[in-house]
Formats: sequence, C-alpha cells, structure tokens
Amino acid sequence: MNKPILEVCAGSLASALAAQKGGAFRIELCDNLYEGGTTPSIGTIELARQMLSIRLHVIIRPRGGDFLYSEMEYQIIKRDIERCKQAGVDGVVIGFLTADGKIDIERTLEIVQLARPMAVTFHRAFDMAVDPFEALEDLKFTGVDRILTSGQKNQAPDGAELISQLIEKSEDKIIIMPGGGLSEHNISDFAHKVKASEYHATLRHTVESGMNFRRDDVFMGGLSSIPEFSILETDPERVAAMLSKLQLINT
Repeated sequence: MNKPILEVCAGSLASALAAQKGGAFRIELCDNLYEGGTTPSIGTIELARQMLSIRLHVIIRPRGGDFLYSEMEYQIIKRDIERCKQAGVDGVVIGFLTADGKIDIERTLEIVQLARPMAVTFHRAFDMAVDPFEALEDLKFTGVDRILTSGQKNQAPDGAELISQLIEKSEDKIIIMPGGGLSEHNISDFAHKVKASEYHATLRHTVESGMNFRRDDVFMGGLSSIPEFSILETDPERVAAMLSKLQLINT
C-alpha cells in the first residue's frame, strides 16, 4: 500500500524552504494567504524553482474574491501560466466558475491544454460550486489531475463525509486532495475517515518582526485585524509532525 503524501501551502519563499526542510512532498506556492492565495511574483517563482529540490506547484489567481474572471483577468492567467512553464514549475493551481456556480468547462479545458506538460490542480473554487458531484464529473472531463477541497465546508474535517463520497466517485480518474483546517493534531482521525492519497495543509507559526520602532496606529492594509509586526511562516517541525502521522496510514 502507498503512503499518503503531504502538500504544503507556502505563502513565501521562506515558507516553501521550511516546508521542504520538514519533509513535504510538494509545495503550493501562493501570495496573499489572507485572501485565500493569489499568484506570487515571478521573482518568487523563479527563486523557488532554483532553490527547491521538491515538486513546485504555483497558484494562478490574479485576485481574491470570486472565481468569475473578466477577459482581461483571463489573459493575465494565461500569461502567468506561460511564465511558470518557462521557469520549470511542475504544476499550476487554477479554478474557474460560471456565474451560476458551475465549472467553467471551456476555460478549464483551454488552461489544461495550455499548461501541459505541467500538472493541473483545480483549487477550492470547487467548494463554491452549486453541485459537487456535477462539478466532479465536469472536472474529470477537462482532464485536471486533482481537486483541492474542504468538502464544501470552511474546514475539511467538517466536510469529511462529502470528501469520502468524492473519493469514491473519483474512480481513480482524478485525485481528491483534502485541505483546509488540517494539522498534525487532527490528521490521524481525519485520514482514517476519508482515506485520501494526498493531503494539503499550511502548518504555520508566528514570526515576529525585527522592527524596534513600531507605529501601532497605522495599518498598511487598512485592517487592524491583520498584524503589521508579525508574519505567519511554515513551521518545519509542524510539517515533520504531520508527515509522521501520515506515514502510519495506508491508502
């Protein structure tokens, strides 16, 4: 039996390197995790490819918010995918919905063809689809390699029942990769329930700023809820801890 693999969502190059140190199989490289992840800069992508020895997937999402993109945004997506291919990235992470909450089959098909030979993951836009089983069949048709999903809940443990059903209905034609709220603390029970072959997690800790002078009354993003003098980075020890739990589980 194969052992499950762990993909770590990294919000920076430092986080990606920390995830690799902890033993992650693959990185999903993002920017702006407070918005659910957007496309990182080409400088970040290129350096990550140079410095990582493990597989590197990059989210291609030009903005936060919904997954109904304008034609201009779609052109940006296609250009970013081309740059990822040139940089030697192993895969891209995408997601397109129509206005009525269905998979945008036409755009997804086009992007899959454009991205090859890179792998293609359809991200948690899937969790915003109106019918998860219809969406699953549509994504099988488009040829994407995997779906990242929390089971249409905010956190994957709450969506375990749907995730199990999706894995069963995937018929080994597409990988169902649970993600969202998974950690070293809950992975054992969750993995025994759903029996997935791949899992996705962030596994971060707080890193304090080195600033001595701090102006606490000004917020660059306009939101006091987002800290100005600390950041969240991947914790290699948490990655290793979750991985050790997964190694005890057969798929």
